[in-house]
Amino acid sequence: MNQDTFNAQATANGHKFGYVAIMGPPNAGKSTLMNTYLGDKVAIVTAKPQTTRNQISGILSEPSAQVIFVDTPGVHQLRGKMNRMLVQSAWQAMHGADLVLVVLDADAYLRHPDILERDLEPLLKAIAQEIRPVAVALNKVDLFHDKSRMLPLLQQLHEVWPNAEIFPVSALTGEGLPPLLAFIKGRLPEAPAQFPDDQLSTVPLRFMAAEIIREKLFISLKQELPYYTAVGIEDWKEDAERKFTTIHAVIYVGRTNHKGMVIGKQGQHLKQIGIEARKEIETLLEQRVHLELWVKVREGWTEDQSFLQALHSASEE
Repeated sequence: MNQDTFNAQATANGHKFGYVAIMGPPNAGKSTLMNTYLGDKVAIVTAKPQTTRNQISGILSEPSAQVIFVDTPGVHQLRGKMNRMLVQSAWQAMHGADLVLVVLDADAYLRHPDILERDLEPLLKAIAQEIRPVAVALNKVDLFHDKSRMLPLLQQLHEVWPNAEIFPVSALTGEGLPPLLAFIKGRLPEAPAQFPDDQLSTVPLRFMAAEIIREKLFISLKQELPYYTAVGIEDWKEDAERKFTTIHAVIYVGRTNHKGMVIGKQGQHLKQIGIEARKEIETLLEQRVHLELWVKVREGWTEDQSFLQALHSASEE
């Protein structure tokens, strides 16, 4: 059966295909939700907010549908060139999607009701008049036992988003995710699959490797320092015969004193980051990896438009 015949048959059988933009404030659990659906880690996940810096696409392939989840940076109102670029990236993903999935932190709003309006404001401005389907995943319901506590929150969300379908879920445990997925698949257009069944993401392996290194930095560094670090892959050599890949990566920091913090005493901190990252990259590539890390100071890089654009462009190569 040739590809054209396969595509025609898939469409005739009601196969669904489409893009889902995952939107929401920082630290709502967007990356965790996508990773749980995929059954694998595509986007990095840490306890720190605003971890995702690029649009990261994950591919869920099932017999009846192929869903492309686009994980986006958290929508917020912070200043600075990097923050503006992050938010712009999120809006771009939304405009190219067939369905918008808003992820909200239910536990945070139950503990701090006053922050709900702040988090919803930028989203409502952009999505309130959406003609595309909108679903709201009210996440982290596993953090409280009495689900009736959500009733006022659900009522409030129904009032501000009357046309959205709201699903209480736990991205961490999977609770409530099957009904949400059924809704998503039901609203996507009929079309054949566009990617192989075994392809997990549309992002390049180099980008995923850099993200793994950045994740280890976020986990191991304290306070605000991780937000002043970036990772770039400078060299990537594959030896197909030996199944061996050599990777040279640079960790950029914003200040001279940050360099010592990343490297650590006698280089031990950087060495540990490299060990942990290498193991995960080897799992990703399914082969042995030699990973070399350098730390370079680039003062003010978060406000350097050309550098930010170069990092963003490199992630798409």
